[in-house]
Amino acid sequence: MSDLDFEQALRSIEHINLARVAGRLVRVNGILLECVGCRLAVGQMCQVESTDSEMMDAQVVGFDRDVTYLMPFKHPSGLIAGARVFPAEKQESVMIGDRWLGRVVNGLGEPLDDKGKLGGDTLLAQLLPQVHPLTRQPVDEPLDVGVRAINGLLTIGKGQRVGLMAGSGVGKSVLLGMITRYTQADVVVVGLIGERGREVKEFIDNALQAEGLAKSVIVAAPADESPLMRIKATELCHTIASYYRDKGKDVLLLVDSLTRYAMAQREIALSLGEPPATKGYPPSAFGMIPRLCESAGNSSGSGTMTAIYTVLAEGDDQQDPIVDCARAVLDGHIVLSRHLAEAGHYPAIDIGQSISRCMSQVTTREHQRAARALKQLYAEYQSIKPLIPLGGYVAGADATADRAVNLAPAITQFLQQEVHDVALMDKTVNDLSLLAQAG
Repeated sequence: MSDLDFEQALRSIEHINLARVAGRLVRVNGILLECVGCRLAVGQMCQVESTDSEMMDAQVVGFDRDVTYLMPFKHPSGLIAGARVFPAEKQESVMIGDRWLGRVVNGLGEPLDDKGKLGGDTLLAQLLPQVHPLTRQPVDEPLDVGVRAINGLLTIGKGQRVGLMAGSGVGKSVLLGMITRYTQADVVVVGLIGERGREVKEFIDNALQAEGLAKSVIVAAPADESPLMRIKATELCHTIASYYRDKGKDVLLLVDSLTRYAMAQREIALSLGEPPATKGYPPSAFGMIPRLCESAGNSSGSGTMTAIYTVLAEGDDQQDPIVDCARAVLDGHIVLSRHLAEAGHYPAIDIGQSISRCMSQVTTREHQRAARALKQLYAEYQSIKPLIPLGGYVAGADATADRAVNLAPAITQFLQQEVHDVALMDKTVNDLSLLAQAG
């Protein structure tokens, strides 16, 4: 061996790790793990040794002086005091491509459907995509969602972000399923976040079916998953949707629900000692919602990304802090009324409380006038309706009131729709114009 080869061999030895750095687990506080003895950066992945010699994946979520706080991706079990904590040598990269279509994954991009490994030709971004506000393509084309009340009175545009806001059991998931089946989109990305586990398979079998699943990617993190996994799954939905958007596809992103995302952040933040603000939600929860929603929408390319979020209004309170925050950052909101649902009116859309902020950009003036006229007649009838049984309404006293009462059955029929009926945009606009001119 020459002197040059000997020197190169010595230099190569310098890069060999003779010992693996490890920290020690000193405390488990609910879902929070505390580690000392190792320098870890916020957001870094690491592995915690358990009693069965398996490694539990966790992520650094904060620190306090020499103590590092970790959050596991799965519920902690089999941990003991002094267990070793190893920093991840290299975070595994996730590759994405068209092979993801038709698959069901978890928040880490791992398959849940037993259809083999995922793969692709593009590295999936680890962080939420950011779009420069001056490069966003405008929302200037309507999106046909197949629901008559939305197409006619709350028209959505391609690239718009909308919230479905209602209390529990009012029909959010059913309406989301109708939109999934009837919307004409190249790719559908569905995030089932923090909901019942049985709804995952039901959504695939009933809402998507085989034809819809072929062009969809499902990201599931049911209610029994850790809060960190629920946050990861929600953000993964947006990175997947942005990938297909940037390829020039028309993408529909559905997230059920945005409230569970905020609740997951609340669990993490309160565990870290962040003070609660409104209704127990810490300030970081209200900061994460705009950051998440701003990653959706159109970008500078030719593709579009329409996002629809369900938002749970606890106790049917439309002033719930998460509902109010979502209403402020989204491009429109569709409110579902429990009163209408109890009366058998489906979908239970309250057109008086709902609005689409992009409707004027994607519809004609004739369509807008017809929608405004129908809303006025519906509001007039709702104000008169309690007086009719009491004899407080007298026909002929007010022409507008008479017209509202006469057209009320036809308006109600227009707003109702069976789950398996499709209401295409062109026919809906035509029926709306005829109804607005009737009476």
